[in-house]
Amino acid sequence: MCERRSLDDPAYLNVREQIVRIDEMVARIERGQAETRKFVAEQGKLQAEDLKLQRDRRLLPLTAVAPLLGAGAAIFAAGAGFIKLLGG
Repeated sequence: MCERRSLDDPAYLNVREQIVRIDEMVARIERGQAETRKFVAEQGKLQAEDLKLQRDRRLLPLTAVAPLLGAGAAIFAAGAGFIKLLGG
């Protein structure tokens, strides 16, 4: 009985064709790795941006309170100065 093999069978390919196929596989793997590196870098940027937004969200109440405290201190100082002027 004669076994039929396809033309893609490595036994039928010569060495140069095998090298070409291996080079194509290596190129495909390298493209995949480059895409993975790009994706990981993008994820890192997004995580850093998320951390910054979380920090800003936590600090937002402080940025609203600080001017109020400053205004309160100014009013208190003006009141103390006014009382001092009146001779109190």
